Amino acid sequence: MKNILVITMLLLGTATTGLAQQTSQPPATHNFSLQDCINYAYQHQDSVLNAGLDVKSAEYKIKETIGTGLPQINGTASFQDYTRTPTQTGPAGLFKNPPTYDPNAPLAPFPFGALQYNNTYSIQGTQLLFSGTFLVGLQAAKTYKELSVRSLTRSKIQTNVSVTKAYYQVLVSNEQIKLLDANINQLKQQLDQTTQQNKQGFVEKIDVDRLTVQYNNLVTNRENTVRSLVLSSQLLKFQMGMPIQEEIVLTDKLESVNLNQQLTQNIGDTTFYHNRIEYNLLETNLKLNQLDVKSKKAAFLPTLSANAGFADVYQENQTKYLYSHPYPYNYIGLSLNVPIFTGGQHINQLKQSQVSVEKAQNDLANAKNAFSLEASNARITFQNSMASLDNQKRSMTLAEDVLRVAKVKYQQGVGSSIEVTQAQTDLESADNQYIQALYNALISKVDLDKAYGKIQ
Repeated sequence: MKNILVITMLLLGTATTGLAQQTSQPPATHNFSLQDCINYAYQHQDSVLNAGLDVKSAEYKIKETIGTGLPQINGTASFQDYTRTPTQTGPAGLFKNPPTYDPNAPLAPFPFGALQYNNTYSIQGTQLLFSGTFLVGLQAAKTYKELSVRSLTRSKIQTNVSVTKAYYQVLVSNEQIKLLDANINQLKQQLDQTTQQNKQGFVEKIDVDRLTVQYNNLVTNRENTVRSLVLSSQLLKFQMGMPIQEEIVLTDKLESVNLNQQLTQNIGDTTFYHNRIEYNLLETNLKLNQLDVKSKKAAFLPTLSANAGFADVYQENQTKYLYSHPYPYNYIGLSLNVPIFTGGQHINQLKQSQVSVEKAQNDLANAKNAFSLEASNARITFQNSMASLDNQKRSMTLAEDVLRVAKVKYQQGVGSSIEVTQAQTDLESADNQYIQALYNALISKVDLDKAYGKIQ
Protein backbone atom coordinates (compact mmCIF):
# COMPACT_ATOMS: atom_id res chain seq x y z
CA MET A 1 0.00 0.00 0.00
CA LYS A 2 2.84 2.37 0.83
CA ASN A 3 4.56 1.57 -2.46
CA ILE A 4 1.39 2.40 -4.40
CA LEU A 5 1.08 5.71 -2.54
CA VAL A 6 4.70 6.63 -3.29
CA ILE A 7 4.34 5.80 -7.00
CA THR A 8 1.13 7.87 -7.20
CA MET A 9 2.84 10.87 -5.60
CA LEU A 10 5.76 10.57 -8.01
CA LEU A 11 3.43 10.48 -11.00
CA LEU A 12 1.51 13.52 -9.75
CA GLY A 13 4.78 15.36 -9.16
CA THR A 14 5.97 14.56 -12.69
CA ALA A 15 2.67 15.73 -14.20
CA THR A 16 2.76 18.95 -12.18
CA THR A 17 6.34 19.61 -13.26
CA GLY A 18 5.42 19.07 -16.91
CA LEU A 19 2.46 21.42 -16.62
CA ALA A 20 4.61 24.06 -14.96
CA GLN A 21 7.16 23.79 -17.78
CA GLN A 22 4.39 24.25 -20.33
CA THR A 23 2.85 27.26 -18.61
CA SER A 24 6.24 28.87 -17.93
CA GLN A 25 7.11 29.13 -21.62
CA PRO A 26 8.04 32.70 -22.54
CA PRO A 27 5.44 34.63 -24.56
CA ALA A 28 5.94 34.90 -28.31
CA THR A 29 7.92 37.88 -29.58
CA HIS A 30 7.08 39.63 -32.86
CA ASN A 31 9.33 41.99 -34.80
CA PHE A 32 6.79 44.00 -36.77
CA SER A 33 6.87 46.95 -39.10
CA LEU A 34 3.77 49.12 -39.37
CA GLN A 35 2.58 47.17 -42.40
CA ASP A 36 3.17 43.91 -40.54
CA CYS A 37 0.97 45.16 -37.71
CA ILE A 38 -1.77 46.17 -40.15
CA ASN A 39 -1.64 42.79 -41.92
CA TYR A 40 -1.77 41.00 -38.57
CA ALA A 41 -4.81 43.06 -37.57
CA TYR A 42 -6.57 42.15 -40.82
CA GLN A 43 -6.25 38.49 -39.85
CA HIS A 44 -6.98 38.72 -36.11
CA GLN A 45 -9.03 41.84 -35.30
CA ASP A 46 -12.57 40.82 -34.33
CA SER A 47 -14.27 43.62 -36.25
CA VAL A 48 -12.51 42.62 -39.47
CA LEU A 49 -13.19 38.92 -38.89
CA ASN A 50 -16.88 39.58 -38.27
CA ALA A 51 -17.10 41.73 -41.41
CA GLY A 52 -15.53 38.85 -43.34
CA LEU A 53 -18.17 36.51 -41.92
CA ASP A 54 -20.84 38.94 -43.11
CA VAL A 55 -19.46 38.52 -46.64
CA LYS A 56 -19.79 34.75 -46.33
CA SER A 57 -23.32 35.17 -45.03
CA ALA A 58 -24.15 37.34 -48.06
CA GLU A 59 -22.85 34.60 -50.35
CA TYR A 60 -25.19 32.13 -48.66
CA LYS A 61 -28.01 34.68 -49.04
CA ILE A 62 -27.44 34.71 -52.80
CA LYS A 63 -27.60 30.91 -52.92
CA GLU A 64 -30.76 31.00 -50.82
CA THR A 65 -32.39 33.44 -53.26
CA ILE A 66 -31.34 31.34 -56.26
CA GLY A 67 -32.78 28.29 -54.51
CA THR A 68 -36.27 29.79 -54.52
CA GLY A 69 -36.22 29.66 -58.33
CA LEU A 70 -35.12 26.01 -58.49
CA PRO A 71 -37.54 23.03 -58.38
CA GLN A 72 -39.18 22.56 -55.00
CA ILE A 73 -39.87 18.87 -54.28
CA ASN A 74 -41.69 17.59 -51.21
CA GLY A 75 -42.63 14.11 -50.11
CA THR A 76 -45.52 13.24 -47.79
CA ALA A 77 -46.82 10.10 -46.19
CA SER A 78 -50.08 9.62 -44.29
CA PHE A 79 -51.86 6.75 -42.56
CA GLN A 80 -55.44 6.75 -41.23
CA ASP A 81 -57.23 4.13 -39.19
CA TYR A 82 -60.93 4.98 -39.23
CA THR A 83 -62.12 3.52 -35.94
CA ARG A 84 -65.53 4.76 -37.06
CA THR A 85 -65.77 5.16 -40.83
CA PRO A 86 -67.55 8.21 -42.21
CA THR A 87 -71.01 7.61 -43.66
CA GLN A 88 -72.27 8.78 -47.06
CA THR A 89 -76.02 9.12 -47.67
CA GLY A 90 -78.37 9.33 -50.65
CA PRO A 91 -81.94 8.70 -51.74
CA ALA A 92 -83.02 5.25 -50.50
CA GLY A 93 -84.63 4.26 -53.81
CA LEU A 94 -81.30 4.31 -55.59
CA PHE A 95 -80.41 0.98 -54.03
CA LYS A 96 -83.61 -0.85 -55.05
CA ASN A 97 -83.94 -3.06 -58.09
CA PRO A 98 -84.96 -1.41 -60.27
CA PRO A 99 -83.77 1.97 -58.79
CA THR A 100 -86.44 4.51 -57.96
CA TYR A 101 -86.34 8.08 -56.82
CA ASP A 102 -88.76 9.62 -54.36
CA PRO A 103 -87.83 13.19 -53.41
CA ASN A 104 -90.03 12.90 -50.30
CA ALA A 105 -88.42 9.69 -49.07
CA PRO A 106 -85.82 9.92 -46.25
CA LEU A 107 -82.15 9.52 -47.07
CA ALA A 108 -80.45 6.21 -46.53
CA PRO A 109 -76.77 5.37 -45.98
CA PHE A 110 -74.77 4.24 -48.98
CA PRO A 111 -73.56 0.67 -48.94
CA PHE A 112 -70.03 2.00 -49.56
CA GLY A 113 -67.91 4.65 -47.86
CA ALA A 114 -64.35 5.26 -46.63
CA LEU A 115 -62.41 2.12 -45.93
CA GLN A 116 -61.05 1.68 -42.43
CA TYR A 117 -57.35 1.71 -43.34
CA ASN A 118 -55.83 4.31 -45.70
CA ASN A 119 -52.10 4.76 -46.42
CA THR A 120 -50.86 7.35 -48.93
CA TYR A 121 -47.35 8.12 -50.23
CA SER A 122 -46.98 11.14 -52.49
CA ILE A 123 -44.35 13.39 -54.09
CA GLN A 124 -45.18 16.90 -55.27
CA GLY A 125 -42.94 19.26 -57.21
CA THR A 126 -43.23 22.89 -58.29
CA GLN A 127 -41.08 24.97 -60.62
CA LEU A 128 -41.26 28.73 -60.74
CA LEU A 129 -41.58 29.83 -64.38
CA PHE A 130 -41.97 33.58 -64.00
CA SER A 131 -41.84 35.94 -61.03
CA GLY A 132 -40.81 39.57 -61.20
CA THR A 133 -40.00 39.71 -57.51
CA PHE A 134 -37.68 36.71 -57.90
CA LEU A 135 -35.70 38.38 -60.71
CA VAL A 136 -35.34 41.59 -58.71
CA GLY A 137 -34.45 39.54 -55.63
CA LEU A 138 -31.47 38.07 -57.46
CA GLN A 139 -30.16 41.56 -58.21
CA ALA A 140 -30.79 42.67 -54.64
CA ALA A 141 -28.92 39.65 -53.23
CA LYS A 142 -25.84 40.48 -55.32
CA THR A 143 -26.05 44.11 -54.25
CA TYR A 144 -26.36 42.98 -50.63
CA LYS A 145 -23.11 41.06 -51.06
CA GLU A 146 -21.52 44.20 -52.51
CA LEU A 147 -22.67 46.06 -49.40
CA SER A 148 -21.06 43.47 -47.12
CA VAL A 149 -17.81 43.56 -49.11
CA ARG A 150 -17.67 47.32 -48.78
CA SER A 151 -18.45 47.02 -45.08
CA LEU A 152 -15.44 44.70 -44.81
CA THR A 153 -13.34 47.34 -46.55
CA ARG A 154 -14.57 49.98 -44.10
CA SER A 155 -13.66 47.75 -41.15
CA LYS A 156 -10.17 47.26 -42.59
CA ILE A 157 -9.71 51.00 -43.10
CA GLN A 158 -10.85 51.75 -39.55
CA THR A 159 -8.49 49.06 -38.25
CA ASN A 160 -5.68 50.46 -40.40
CA VAL A 161 -6.20 53.93 -38.92
CA SER A 162 -6.39 52.66 -35.33
CA VAL A 163 -3.30 50.48 -35.66
CA THR A 164 -1.30 53.23 -37.38
CA LYS A 165 -2.11 55.77 -34.68
CA ALA A 166 -1.24 53.29 -31.91
CA TYR A 167 2.01 52.39 -33.70
CA TYR A 168 2.98 56.06 -33.96
CA GLN A 169 2.18 56.54 -30.27
CA VAL A 170 4.71 53.86 -29.35
CA LEU A 171 7.33 55.38 -31.69
CA VAL A 172 6.81 58.83 -30.18
CA SER A 173 7.05 57.45 -26.65
CA ASN A 174 10.35 55.79 -27.54
CA GLU A 175 11.58 59.09 -28.96
CA GLN A 176 10.55 60.85 -25.77
CA ILE A 177 12.53 58.35 -23.70
CA LYS A 178 15.60 58.98 -25.88
CA LEU A 179 15.35 62.73 -25.27
CA LEU A 180 14.87 62.15 -21.55
CA ASP A 181 17.90 59.85 -21.45
CA ALA A 182 20.01 62.48 -23.19
CA ASN A 183 18.89 65.18 -20.75
CA ILE A 184 19.40 62.88 -17.76
CA ASN A 185 22.93 62.00 -18.87
CA GLN A 186 24.05 65.56 -19.42
CA LEU A 187 22.32 66.72 -16.21
CA LYS A 188 23.99 63.89 -14.28
CA GLN A 189 27.38 65.04 -15.53
CA GLN A 190 26.59 68.62 -14.57
CA LEU A 191 25.34 67.49 -11.16
CA ASP A 192 28.51 65.49 -10.53
CA GLN A 193 30.70 68.44 -11.55
CA THR A 194 28.74 70.87 -9.40
CA THR A 195 28.90 68.47 -6.44
CA GLN A 196 32.68 68.30 -6.75
CA GLN A 197 32.92 72.07 -7.04
CA ASN A 198 30.78 72.40 -3.92
CA LYS A 199 33.09 70.10 -2.02
CA GLN A 200 36.00 72.26 -3.13
CA GLY A 201 34.13 75.39 -2.03
CA PHE A 202 33.72 76.93 -5.47
CA VAL A 203 29.88 76.78 -5.58
CA GLU A 204 27.15 76.92 -3.00
CA LYS A 205 25.12 73.91 -1.88
CA ILE A 206 21.95 75.52 -3.17
CA ASP A 207 23.31 75.10 -6.69
CA VAL A 208 23.67 71.38 -6.07
CA ASP A 209 20.18 71.22 -4.63
CA ARG A 210 18.64 72.91 -7.66
CA LEU A 211 20.30 70.44 -10.03
CA THR A 212 19.35 67.53 -7.78
CA VAL A 213 15.69 68.55 -7.89
CA GLN A 214 15.80 68.82 -11.66
CA TYR A 215 17.59 65.49 -11.96
CA ASN A 216 15.08 63.71 -9.73
CA ASN A 217 12.18 65.23 -11.70
CA LEU A 218 13.69 64.02 -14.97
CA VAL A 219 14.20 60.49 -13.63
CA THR A 220 10.61 60.40 -12.37
CA ASN A 221 9.35 61.72 -15.69
CA ARG A 222 11.27 58.98 -17.49
CA GLU A 223 9.80 56.28 -15.23
CA ASN A 224 6.30 57.61 -15.91
CA THR A 225 6.98 57.64 -19.64
CA VAL A 226 8.23 54.05 -19.55
CA ARG A 227 5.04 52.95 -17.81
CA SER A 228 3.00 54.87 -20.36
CA LEU A 229 4.98 53.15 -23.11
CA VAL A 230 3.91 49.78 -21.74
CA LEU A 231 0.29 50.91 -21.89
CA SER A 232 0.76 52.26 -25.43
CA SER A 233 2.24 48.94 -26.52
CA GLN A 234 -0.71 47.09 -25.01
CA LEU A 235 -3.10 49.42 -26.81
CA LEU A 236 -1.33 48.65 -30.09
CA LYS A 237 -1.66 44.92 -29.48
CA PHE A 238 -5.33 45.38 -28.61
CA GLN A 239 -5.96 47.26 -31.86
CA MET A 240 -4.20 44.44 -33.72
CA GLY A 241 -6.16 41.68 -32.01
CA MET A 242 -2.93 40.32 -30.52
CA PRO A 243 -2.88 38.75 -27.03
CA ILE A 244 -1.68 41.35 -24.53
CA GLN A 245 0.86 38.97 -22.96
CA GLU A 246 2.79 38.56 -26.22
CA GLU A 247 5.77 40.81 -26.94
CA ILE A 248 6.10 43.12 -29.93
CA VAL A 249 9.18 44.96 -31.17
CA LEU A 250 8.67 47.80 -33.65
CA THR A 251 11.10 47.77 -36.56
CA ASP A 252 10.04 51.04 -38.20
CA LYS A 253 11.69 54.29 -37.19
CA LEU A 254 10.27 57.79 -37.02
CA GLU A 255 12.78 58.85 -39.67
CA SER A 256 11.08 56.52 -42.16
CA VAL A 257 7.70 58.23 -41.78
CA ASN A 258 7.14 60.59 -44.70
CA LEU A 259 5.33 63.65 -43.44
CA ASN A 260 5.67 65.50 -46.74
CA GLN A 261 2.23 65.66 -48.35
CA GLN A 262 1.29 67.06 -51.74
CA LEU A 263 -1.40 69.35 -50.36
CA THR A 264 -1.81 71.16 -53.68
CA GLN A 265 -2.74 67.86 -55.32
CA ASN A 266 -5.34 67.19 -52.63
CA ILE A 267 -6.79 70.69 -52.98
CA GLY A 268 -7.18 70.26 -56.74
CA ASP A 269 -8.96 66.91 -56.39
CA THR A 270 -12.67 67.72 -56.34
CA THR A 271 -13.86 64.13 -56.78
CA PHE A 272 -11.94 62.61 -53.87
CA TYR A 273 -15.16 61.71 -52.05
CA HIS A 274 -15.61 58.85 -54.52
CA ASN A 275 -12.58 57.26 -52.85
CA ARG A 276 -14.27 57.33 -49.44
CA ILE A 277 -15.65 53.93 -48.51
CA GLU A 278 -18.42 55.63 -46.55
CA TYR A 279 -19.62 57.29 -49.77
CA ASN A 280 -19.47 53.94 -51.58
CA LEU A 281 -21.59 52.38 -48.83
CA LEU A 282 -24.20 55.11 -49.24
CA GLU A 283 -24.21 54.51 -53.00
CA THR A 284 -24.82 50.81 -52.42
CA ASN A 285 -27.58 51.61 -49.95
CA LEU A 286 -29.23 53.83 -52.58
CA LYS A 287 -29.00 50.99 -55.09
CA LEU A 288 -30.69 48.63 -52.64
CA ASN A 289 -33.52 51.10 -52.10
CA GLN A 290 -33.95 51.46 -55.86
CA LEU A 291 -34.11 47.67 -56.20
CA ASP A 292 -36.72 47.62 -53.46
CA VAL A 293 -38.84 49.96 -55.59
CA LYS A 294 -38.46 47.58 -58.54
CA SER A 295 -39.47 44.68 -56.30
CA LYS A 296 -42.61 46.52 -55.18
CA LYS A 297 -43.50 47.23 -58.81
CA ALA A 298 -42.89 43.59 -59.73
CA ALA A 299 -45.44 42.58 -57.10
CA PHE A 300 -48.15 43.87 -59.51
CA LEU A 301 -47.12 41.27 -62.13
CA PRO A 302 -48.56 37.74 -62.27
CA THR A 303 -46.63 34.72 -61.07
CA LEU A 304 -46.54 31.51 -63.13
CA SER A 305 -45.36 28.11 -61.91
CA ALA A 306 -45.57 24.49 -63.03
CA ASN A 307 -46.50 21.67 -60.70
CA ALA A 308 -46.62 17.90 -60.80
CA GLY A 309 -47.31 15.09 -58.37
CA PHE A 310 -47.38 11.32 -57.96
CA ALA A 311 -49.00 9.24 -55.24
CA ASP A 312 -49.61 5.63 -54.23
CA VAL A 313 -52.78 5.02 -52.21
CA TYR A 314 -53.51 1.86 -50.25
CA GLN A 315 -57.03 1.21 -48.92
CA GLU A 316 -58.52 -1.83 -47.23
CA ASN A 317 -60.74 -2.84 -44.34
CA GLN A 318 -58.26 -5.45 -43.13
CA THR A 319 -54.62 -4.77 -42.49
CA LYS A 320 -53.48 -8.09 -43.97
CA TYR A 321 -54.81 -7.00 -47.37
CA LEU A 322 -53.82 -3.32 -47.07
CA TYR A 323 -50.73 -3.46 -49.29
CA SER A 324 -51.97 -6.12 -51.67
CA HIS A 325 -53.03 -3.59 -54.28
CA PRO A 326 -51.99 0.06 -54.75
CA TYR A 327 -54.18 2.75 -56.30
CA PRO A 328 -51.70 5.19 -57.88
CA TYR A 329 -52.43 8.56 -59.42
CA ASN A 330 -50.32 11.44 -60.83
CA TYR A 331 -50.88 14.89 -62.29
CA ILE A 332 -49.15 17.82 -64.00
CA GLY A 333 -50.39 21.38 -64.19
CA LEU A 334 -49.78 25.12 -64.23
CA SER A 335 -50.59 27.73 -61.60
CA LEU A 336 -51.10 31.39 -62.45
CA ASN A 337 -51.48 33.94 -59.68
CA VAL A 338 -52.73 37.34 -60.81
CA PRO A 339 -52.97 40.09 -58.18
CA ILE A 340 -56.18 42.00 -58.77
CA PHE A 341 -56.95 43.98 -55.62
CA THR A 342 -55.03 44.00 -52.36
CA GLY A 343 -56.74 46.85 -50.55
CA GLY A 344 -54.10 49.36 -51.66
CA GLN A 345 -51.31 47.61 -49.75
CA HIS A 346 -48.98 47.20 -52.73
CA ILE A 347 -49.32 50.77 -53.95
CA ASN A 348 -48.64 52.19 -50.49
CA GLN A 349 -45.66 49.87 -50.03
CA LEU A 350 -44.34 51.15 -53.36
CA LYS A 351 -44.74 54.77 -52.25
CA GLN A 352 -42.88 54.03 -49.00
CA SER A 353 -39.99 52.54 -50.98
CA GLN A 354 -39.92 55.60 -53.26
CA VAL A 355 -39.67 57.83 -50.18
CA SER A 356 -36.74 55.72 -48.96
CA VAL A 357 -34.99 56.30 -52.30
CA GLU A 358 -35.39 60.07 -51.93
CA LYS A 359 -33.98 59.93 -48.41
CA ALA A 360 -30.99 57.87 -49.60
CA GLN A 361 -30.34 60.43 -52.34
CA ASN A 362 -30.43 63.23 -49.75
CA ASP A 363 -28.02 61.29 -47.52
CA LEU A 364 -25.64 60.91 -50.46
CA ALA A 365 -25.69 64.62 -51.25
CA ASN A 366 -25.21 65.54 -47.58
CA ALA A 367 -22.33 63.06 -47.26
CA LYS A 368 -20.54 64.66 -50.22
CA ASN A 369 -20.75 68.03 -48.47
CA ALA A 370 -19.69 66.56 -45.12
CA PHE A 371 -16.65 64.81 -46.63
CA SER A 372 -15.55 68.08 -48.24
CA LEU A 373 -15.75 69.80 -44.86
CA GLU A 374 -13.88 66.95 -43.18
CA ALA A 375 -11.14 67.08 -45.81
CA SER A 376 -10.74 70.85 -45.42
CA ASN A 377 -10.51 70.49 -41.65
CA ALA A 378 -7.97 67.66 -41.94
CA ARG A 379 -5.88 69.64 -44.43
CA ILE A 380 -5.77 72.75 -42.25
CA THR A 381 -5.05 70.70 -39.12
CA PHE A 382 -2.16 68.98 -40.88
CA GLN A 383 -0.74 72.29 -42.10
CA ASN A 384 -0.94 73.74 -38.59
CA SER A 385 0.63 70.61 -37.10
CA MET A 386 3.53 70.71 -39.54
CA ALA A 387 4.09 74.40 -38.85
CA SER A 388 4.07 73.71 -35.10
CA LEU A 389 6.47 70.79 -35.54
CA ASP A 390 8.95 72.91 -37.52
CA ASN A 391 8.71 75.66 -34.92
CA GLN A 392 9.25 73.21 -32.03
CA LYS A 393 12.30 71.75 -33.79
CA ARG A 394 13.82 75.22 -33.99
CA SER A 395 12.84 75.96 -30.40
CA MET A 396 14.47 72.77 -29.19
CA THR A 397 17.68 73.60 -31.05
CA LEU A 398 17.69 77.12 -29.61
CA ALA A 399 17.05 75.77 -26.10
CA GLU A 400 20.06 73.46 -26.46
CA ASP A 401 22.23 76.43 -27.54
CA VAL A 402 20.95 78.57 -24.66
CA LEU A 403 21.78 75.81 -22.16
CA ARG A 404 25.25 75.36 -23.66
CA VAL A 405 25.97 79.11 -23.44
CA ALA A 406 24.58 79.31 -19.89
CA LYS A 407 26.89 76.48 -18.79
CA VAL A 408 29.93 78.15 -20.37
CA LYS A 409 29.11 81.47 -18.70
CA TYR A 410 28.58 79.73 -15.36
CA GLN A 411 31.88 77.87 -15.62
CA GLN A 412 33.67 81.11 -16.51
CA GLY A 413 32.11 82.87 -13.54
CA VAL A 414 30.12 85.40 -15.54
CA GLY A 415 26.78 83.62 -15.17
CA SER A 416 24.63 82.29 -12.36
CA SER A 417 23.40 78.83 -11.55
CA ILE A 418 19.84 80.13 -11.85
CA GLU A 419 20.44 80.84 -15.52
CA VAL A 420 21.65 77.26 -16.01
CA THR A 421 18.68 75.85 -14.14
CA GLN A 422 16.25 77.99 -16.14
CA ALA A 423 17.92 77.00 -19.41
CA GLN A 424 17.65 73.35 -18.40
CA THR A 425 13.96 73.81 -17.62
CA ASP A 426 13.39 75.54 -20.95
CA LEU A 427 15.07 72.67 -22.78
CA GLU A 428 12.87 70.11 -21.03
CA SER A 429 9.79 72.17 -21.92
CA ALA A 430 10.95 72.46 -25.54
CA ASP A 431 11.50 68.69 -25.69
CA ASN A 432 8.01 68.01 -24.36
CA GLN A 433 6.44 70.45 -26.79
CA TYR A 434 8.40 68.88 -29.65
CA ILE A 435 7.17 65.41 -28.69
CA GLN A 436 3.57 66.64 -28.57
CA ALA A 437 3.96 68.43 -31.91
CA LEU A 438 5.50 65.34 -33.45
CA TYR A 439 2.61 63.17 -32.29
CA ASN A 440 0.05 65.71 -33.53
CA ALA A 441 1.73 65.84 -36.93
CA LEU A 442 1.73 62.05 -37.27
CA ILE A 443 -1.91 61.74 -36.22
CA SER A 444 -3.01 64.60 -38.49
CA LYS A 445 -1.22 62.89 -41.39
CA VAL A 446 -3.29 59.74 -40.80
CA ASP A 447 -6.48 61.78 -40.56
CA LEU A 448 -5.59 63.62 -43.78
CA ASP A 449 -5.04 60.37 -45.67
CA LYS A 450 -8.33 59.01 -44.34
CA ALA A 451 -10.24 62.20 -45.21
CA TYR A 452 -9.08 62.04 -48.84
CA GLY A 453 -9.70 58.31 -49.13
CA LYS A 454 -6.04 57.42 -49.57
CA ILE A 455 -6.14 54.57 -47.07
CA GLN A 456 -7.28 51.52 -48.99
